[in-house]
Amino acid sequence: MKAPPASAAAAARPLKRPHQARARFTVQAIYDAFVRIWQRDGWEKLTTCNVALETGIAVGTLYDYFPNKTALLSGYVRHCIEALLAAIEREAVQPAGLPWEQRIHHLVRLLCGVDAPELPPFHPDMLALEGAMAEPHHHLRVHEELAAAWGRVMAACTDLPHPPGPELAQALHLSAWGGRRYALLLQLGPDGMRQWARGVETLCCAALRPPR
Repeated sequence: MKAPPASAAAAARPLKRPHQARARFTVQAIYDAFVRIWQRDGWEKLTTCNVALETGIAVGTLYDYFPNKTALLSGYVRHCIEALLAAIEREAVQPAGLPWEQRIHHLVRLLCGVDAPELPPFHPDMLALEGAMAEPHHHLRVHEELAAAWGRVMAACTDLPHPPGPELAQALHLSAWGGRRYALLLQLGPDGMRQWARGVETLCCAALRPPR
């Protein structure tokens, strides 16, 4: 896919990130309103004005962070990735004494977005708009962040007799993450997603389990 022109890519970026508690609260409220409108009305009917109205803020306040709805989508997608990384750390890395199979279960559950209420909603149609906001270096950044998360989970699996090398860990990461993206494009539905996620977990455990 051809990358968007530099000017278009720049226009699709959020203007700033919230740092203070009040700003973080405001941006979270904007994202919540954005999701509600998307789910109710779809992308075509979503505007910055109705997001501001749904949030209960002035349009100018929204424009302090997001100059247009594509920039808002870009910010929301980044928010989803950061929430995913935080959940992996919390559920699959930090718990002490968790068997390696359970760490893999949580890792796959979160990566596949299945039975993961702690993650922000992600609509399949968001992938169709990727070309308007994402450049190759954005994809590379997410790949590197998720690959590093796999590494931290593997390091936490201290009861795994033969930890995987980096090549196997990367292959599992690409299989799970790439599979999720394709499953979203297919719009498999909840049952189909669960069945696919169980298969991914089975494959990962089979690749990691020590030979008998």
